Amino acid sequence: MIQVRGYAAPAVNEKLAPWNFERRELGAHDVQIEIMYCGVCHSDIHNIKNEWYPGIFPMVPGHEIVGRITAAGEQANKFKVGDLAGVGTYVDSCGECEDCKHGHEQFCAQGVQTYNNLDRNGQPTYGGYSNTIVVDEEYVFRISEKLDLAATAPLLCAGVTTYSPLNRWKVGKGHKLGVVGLGGLGHMAVKFGVALGAEVTVFSTSPDKEEAAKTLGAHHFVVTKDEEQMKSVFHSFDFVLDTVSANHDINPLIGVLRTNGVYINVGLPSKPWEISSFSVVVGNKVITGSGHGGLQEVQEMLDFCAEHNIVSEIELIDIKDIQSAFERMEKGNVRYRFVIDMATL
Repeated sequence: MIQVRGYAAPAVNEKLAPWNFERRELGAHDVQIEIMYCGVCHSDIHNIKNEWYPGIFPMVPGHEIVGRITAAGEQANKFKVGDLAGVGTYVDSCGECEDCKHGHEQFCAQGVQTYNNLDRNGQPTYGGYSNTIVVDEEYVFRISEKLDLAATAPLLCAGVTTYSPLNRWKVGKGHKLGVVGLGGLGHMAVKFGVALGAEVTVFSTSPDKEEAAKTLGAHHFVVTKDEEQMKSVFHSFDFVLDTVSANHDINPLIGVLRTNGVYINVGLPSKPWEISSFSVVVGNKVITGSGHGGLQEVQEMLDFCAEHNIVSEIELIDIKDIQSAFERMEKGNVRYRFVIDMATL
């Protein structure tokens, strides 16, 4: 077994602390990655708090993993030692179901999440808040040397979560795109929307975020609490991408869609939406959701980022400061993603 150092939550809702554990030896198709940086996702907090489903403890969070290949199994040929590589939210799938066959491995009923899950042998999976990881090479992604590696880490979750629906709905030139929220997901949606050629407007409850939105490339900014501003953009947008995880009323935002407009949810608020049937029927509106991306799409997104020099805006932290980072995340006090420098482990 491979000896590993990391940080883990010992039990539900407990603070993370140093923890040593073991990973499997390399199989024929596995690669081992020295983890250099790991992004901090809000889902890490949800998992530690058991807010979505019962967790497996001790829990080592982290599914925005980047680093270098340090070893490869005898039949692994996708990477060579020294290559940059990344790991996202899942590390295995059955490869045979309809979802897997159609490039939606993230929805495989037998899929294995990067952490807080059981692998095919019934053993817990541990994430990227650690110094090394062993993964089947099919679930590892190539990363361009052109990109800032630390700022690339959040692309493995926040990046593909926003890229995937824009790609699926073919958002681009001639389209007006509204992005609701300017956090970890929202700021990536702005970058992708602009790079794809859309006219991008940020919707926010916070007027003081306008300058930041424009700096990221947004063409316009609307304060959702301002009735006059909302009236001025009524029936204007082809797409609205909602990245907000806090509970909020989406009916006024549905109203800004044009006929046949599409409202896309990626924010996962905990409270179910209450939607007026008239909001949807008048104008043939579509309300849909999007969850992460399949293997091919994740790699496509990373290649797109390399071509357009797109990375996340980050704050690099020492791993010992993870608890304060969690607290700041819950207050929305980060622009826009925390990334752990694993050299500080």
